[in-house]
Amino acid sequence: MASAAVRAQVAAKWQESFNRLNRNEPGISGLLAFSEAWTLAIEFLKPRDLNDPTPQKQYDLNQVRAAFGVVSECRRLPVMMEVFLEDMRKSQHLITREVEAYMALYESNSDPEAIRSLVYRLVEWYNAWKPTADLGPTMISAYTLAFQTHIFSVLPPSFARGIKALVSATLQRTVSQSQDPQDRVLWQAFDTLSLIDRYETLIASIGYEFIESYVEETCARKWSEPMLATLRTWMIDKIVPWMLYPFARGATNADEAKTMMQGVGSRFDFHMHKTLCNLRTKEIFDIIVDFPESAGALQDLKECLARVDQRADLVQALRQANNKRLLHPGADTKDILTHYVSTIKCLRIVDPPGVLLFKVADPTRRYLRDRPDTIRCIVASLVGDGESGDSLVDDNDPIQPLQQPEMENYSDPEWNPEPIDAGPDFRASKSSDIISTIVSIYDTKDLFIKELQVLLAQRLLAVKDGNFDRERRNVEILKIRFGEAALQVCEVMLRDMTDSRRIDQHVQSQTASSMHPTIISRHFWPALESSDMVMPGQFQILQEQYAKEFSVFKPDKVLRWLPHLGRVHLQLELEDRTLEADVPPLEAAFIELFSEKDVWTVDELVLRSGSVNRNAAVKALATWVDMHVLKEESEGIFRLLSVAEGPTPGSRPQAPKPETGELPPVMSVQQQQAEQMKMYWKFIEGMLTNLGSLPLDRIQSMLKFAPGYDRTVEQLGSFMEAARRESLVNVKDGMWRLGK
Repeated sequence: MASAAVRAQVAAKWQESFNRLNRNEPGISGLLAFSEAWTLAIEFLKPRDLNDPTPQKQYDLNQVRAAFGVVSECRRLPVMMEVFLEDMRKSQHLITREVEAYMALYESNSDPEAIRSLVYRLVEWYNAWKPTADLGPTMISAYTLAFQTHIFSVLPPSFARGIKALVSATLQRTVSQSQDPQDRVLWQAFDTLSLIDRYETLIASIGYEFIESYVEETCARKWSEPMLATLRTWMIDKIVPWMLYPFARGATNADEAKTMMQGVGSRFDFHMHKTLCNLRTKEIFDIIVDFPESAGALQDLKECLARVDQRADLVQALRQANNKRLLHPGADTKDILTHYVSTIKCLRIVDPPGVLLFKVADPTRRYLRDRPDTIRCIVASLVGDGESGDSLVDDNDPIQPLQQPEMENYSDPEWNPEPIDAGPDFRASKSSDIISTIVSIYDTKDLFIKELQVLLAQRLLAVKDGNFDRERRNVEILKIRFGEAALQVCEVMLRDMTDSRRIDQHVQSQTASSMHPTIISRHFWPALESSDMVMPGQFQILQEQYAKEFSVFKPDKVLRWLPHLGRVHLQLELEDRTLEADVPPLEAAFIELFSEKDVWTVDELVLRSGSVNRNAAVKALATWVDMHVLKEESEGIFRLLSVAEGPTPGSRPQAPKPETGELPPVMSVQQQQAEQMKMYWKFIEGMLTNLGSLPLDRIQSMLKFAPGYDRTVEQLGSFMEAARRESLVNVKDGMWRLGK
């Protein structure tokens, strides 16, 4: 049994509650008044069916407010809120039914107007059931949460698709400046139902997609002018007014709107930069090809990369494009070099420190290093005349000495650390000129110097008018780049050409001769192609006479003739005609032999001319056959046509082949190296004979004792592979042995 104290406590609580409900009125009059107020308030708040045609009961709002005041005074508002929410839950099926009807209509015709009607209808339900403001914000918040929770739970996934279509339409109208007054009403309805907060990501994605389509449409392949300023103006004029609806709702002035849109505006601006950066990254190969006309796109890309960190994507895209479109056997080395130079110029604009260039250029540099004609293409550009379009550098660029890599000077007040995305092999360097960057593809400049000597020799020997000004100018330019010491041999070659003309003038003054040889210093010129050819008849007499006069003028020097090189201008006097021809020495030698007798065989001509190549002999005879000076009587037998024969029926006379502008046969650097390696083959053969199988490193270390050997182990490996293909050696597990 309860104690007296407990009974007293319960009685006190009951009395307190009774007094609160009775409000200290006499008797139970206060309690009766509370009961009436409670009944009126509950009836007023009870959710109603908007589809019920029964006229709605009209209430005196003053009485309703008085009833709410009584309930609040009695501190029964929380209980009334629970009762109201329970009544609302019991009526939620009414809303569910309408949602299902509208969504079924939308899913049948995909018309977003069905979604618009549904949103407006839900706002009607919300306002019809919404408690009055007299009940305070707590009850309204609880009602709003319960209402939104229910509608979000019954809306199907297709509702999001309809919302996207509606919002997209509002954006299109805003951009086209044909706004519908209903758009503001629609956004207010979205705000009432908290659809903006729920679908904020979806709404933002609509803006993102519109920006992407606009950037693709207006900026694709338009590289001459920067486009970022135009895009920013378009964003301010077209996109920002639309953004005010979902992201600055409730703002009363421009400052408030600016503050509210600061975060989302930054995201939209970021997406605009990201979209343009993606577009320029996709177009980067063609942008480089089109440089310098595409400088505007490069400025955009530089700004976008500062805003959007997509440097790695740019590197990957450009390397993939280079591998697919450039670094393959079908691409000409000159085209690869031209694109590489454009890449250097473009990426220096985008990224002055050079990290992007270092990452992008590495595969291109390795590929060019492996191509045999790369050095020749670079050197040809260095000594080009600038008129054929072959130059890799702008003639207006200042000529600078080749820059060598420098160690970092940490005491330099302008020193900056390496960029954060620089790799471990990256070394920051001062901006160098294009030629220094290209030459740095190779570890040494000696290869360039040798190729320069070969190309200069070809150009000097090809000059016929004695004007060497262009070559002399090129040598002076190359002195600035490579240094005077490296170009001493070229200076000797130029001096030889001048001395040769002076010597020829002296010899001609002593004994007039129709021969005008070019005299060069054998030790300073690149190797020329050798031959055992001997000039017969009057040509040999001319050589001997010229050599005799030369020995008188230069008694300390001896001429060594290269009779297979040069050109001979002939005048042929036949019985019925006289012909003039400008031919190589071998053709001249053969026609001279025909002055001895009219019929010769190929073997006889080869033997009399010093055992020249038979194929070259046949080709030389074909020249005279084409000019109708000789006739092939039978295979390998030729006869001189002292009297021209008439054309056979159906045949057409053939004109002499025009002289081709081929450069003199100076041996290239690769040919010279191949010839030298043939000499070292004897050393290799002796090693493998005496020591058996040897690894490549051991062969390389032993060859270093051979006089003049300066090849790398990679070059030795290439030579050994060539020897293996000819079955001279075999290799197994890295050990080389002589072939059987």
